[in-house]
Amino acid sequence: MSSPSKRREMDLMKLMMSDYKVEMINDGMQEFYVQFHGPADSPYHGGVWKLRVELPDAYPYKSPSIGFVNKIYHPNVDEMSGSVCLDVINQTWSPMFDLVNVFEVFLPQLLLYPNASDPLNGEAAALMMRDKPSYEQRVKEYCEKYAKAEDVGALPEEKSSDEELSEDEYDSGDDDMAAGPVDP
Repeated sequence: MSSPSKRREMDLMKLMMSDYKVEMINDGMQEFYVQFHGPADSPYHGGVWKLRVELPDAYPYKSPSIGFVNKIYHPNVDEMSGSVCLDVINQTWSPMFDLVNVFEVFLPQLLLYPNASDPLNGEAAALMMRDKPSYEQRVKEYCEKYAKAEDVGALPEEKSSDEELSEDEYDSGDDDMAAGPVDP
């Protein structure tokens, strides 16, 4: 059936035409990264995350798999794996939704309104419920440490197999000398 593959292509093109930076992982259209900015008026504002998206063969009838690549402090995101706990993606997905909905509505809503009663990160949920200002401070610290725009562009997962490593990346580190500018 060509309908799911045409829909996958259409949704992906729609996402690429929007303001999101999309980076394909393989030659197919089923795995890719999307650069996602934290919503304004939230402690996530200013943060930039790289999200890995996998579309199942049955997409749009089956929901996409979405996970944060760089760390985020949030009750509904597993800190180690980056898995997202979001009902609309995990349980109530409908073929009426598309990828733009995920990045323009569902994920911003998740960051603006965390659900501490259904946590993947119990520590974040407990802190949010016990001491919201401390929770928001921790979110901002994670944004500063793990979610800067320059960090997202430099994540190792971004390399494709046909890119060559630079001499610095390829160097095994056997030299104890620090590289730097040569004094004239």
